[in-house]
Amino acid sequence: MYAQASTGLAPTSNASQNAKLEVIRRSANYQPSIWGDRFISYSSDNMVIDAHSKQKTEELKEEARRMLMVASNKPSQRINLIDSIQRLGLSYHFEREIEEALQQMYDTHPDHENDDDLYSVALRFRLLRQQGYNVSSDVFNKFKDNKGDFKPNLIQDVRSMLSLYEATHLRVHGEDILDEALAFTTTHLKSMVTQLSTSLATQVMHVLKQPLHKGIPRLEARHYISVYQEEESRNETLLKLAKLDFNQLQSLYQKELSDISKWWKGLDFTSKLPFARDRVVECYFWILGVYFEPQYFLGRRILTKVTYLTSILDDIYDVYGTLEELKLFKEAIESWDVSAMDQLPEYMKVCYQALLDVYDEIEEEMIKKERSYRVYYAKEAMKNQVRAYFDEAKWFHEGYIPTMEEYMSTALVSSAYSMLTTTSFVGMGDIVTKEAFDWVISEPKIITASLVICRLMDDLVGHKFEQERGHVASSVECYMKQHGVSEQEVHDEFHKRVRNAWKDINHGCLRPTDIPMPLLMRVLNLVRVIDVLYKDKDGYSNAGTMMKDYISELLIDPVTI
Repeated sequence: MYAQASTGLAPTSNASQNAKLEVIRRSANYQPSIWGDRFISYSSDNMVIDAHSKQKTEELKEEARRMLMVASNKPSQRINLIDSIQRLGLSYHFEREIEEALQQMYDTHPDHENDDDLYSVALRFRLLRQQGYNVSSDVFNKFKDNKGDFKPNLIQDVRSMLSLYEATHLRVHGEDILDEALAFTTTHLKSMVTQLSTSLATQVMHVLKQPLHKGIPRLEARHYISVYQEEESRNETLLKLAKLDFNQLQSLYQKELSDISKWWKGLDFTSKLPFARDRVVECYFWILGVYFEPQYFLGRRILTKVTYLTSILDDIYDVYGTLEELKLFKEAIESWDVSAMDQLPEYMKVCYQALLDVYDEIEEEMIKKERSYRVYYAKEAMKNQVRAYFDEAKWFHEGYIPTMEEYMSTALVSSAYSMLTTTSFVGMGDIVTKEAFDWVISEPKIITASLVICRLMDDLVGHKFEQERGHVASSVECYMKQHGVSEQEVHDEFHKRVRNAWKDINHGCLRPTDIPMPLLMRVLNLVRVIDVLYKDKDGYSNAGTMMKDYISELLIDPVTI
């Protein structure tokens, strides 16, 4: 999940064999936080959400519900309405209504066999798959010619091509027709960009870079609001509601981030642990990608703090600590006892105390809610995380390049996504059970797939920088050495593995599922964050690039009403 560096030892002088060893602590030269104290101060004046606006929002929500009811006998109108509601980021207000509508759609026409409109067929397919309905991709066969190719006339309708393109990203293993459809739509959408109007070309370029299914929900909502308001067929009720709702949520996030920033400021890690990445704002943004809905405020607070401390731990293990210190730190965390702090160097004490404090805070919250059993799972996940960090530090110290299989067995854990998934359940409601935590630990295919995507995408964009400054071999180096192939061949192989892992993710979300869909959404959303932030570069470590713009869109700049 995070980029890495290294440590070492060197003699202070060659003059004497008895010269004491001086610890050489490397710096990864991470850029400082670009935000400073910006988010610490929060005032309701930052975003005026008055009683009138809240009342207007409720009125618009009721109007939208009526529209959904009226459209119940108009399938084409209904699917477009649901699509708009979802894309505008409003579906969390209408979960029951949307579920009932899609259930009826599935029961009535599960395979859309009587529809020859590609746009509608692809849209219905995507909406139902998103909801977990295992509809057949055979419905797209009707759009092929007698040679088995997609009909050439389809490329004349950009709207239909976009609809099919978006649908292909819900594919699972064995759906060759959707693999073909992805290649077909991608090729033709790229070729037609220069011939489209500016607004349509912008839409096409956006979806080619960031398919809806793999996007961060709030970022996609912000983007779609700007697209939707330019459409002649826009629904003014939905547009107005989306803008008000977006700004109200943004105000909520600003308040939450202000509280977290005050906690961060109190830690004073910027001066006490200057070698580590100072990324508390970016961590909060990451967790907004996991759950944005208002009711998950406790989950966001817990997971942001744990994510931030995990980032610090990662830098201690990869940048600063000696192997001896790292062994002591691992043992201290495995003991989870404040008395273990005595044996730690000063900089580790700072982090260890913060770690214990955060988990004490989590435990207090869980005791209040009679869910204290969850803390055990959270702590065990963190212990497992640190063990993986230590194993990688040993590899580096010994100059050992593991086999790809050996590397992945440890590096999937060190990616942090199993730990973060476990921790994401802690702050949720009664829908989470002990069985849900046991399910994560059992490493079902959807969890393993999320770890593979996280690890391989991270290594693909970060390995060159890591090797330049000294770092344990990444999956790229391990695979190249083991199989004697070029770096480009490794890239091709890993991208293929990521595509296959996405199919596992999609399959794991199809009904019937082992655990409730709201929990599976945490897994899916964690992977979405990786897809967005690690597509071209390490957007977390290099936070001054695209991530700066994303944070501004979600946490600073309101939508113009």
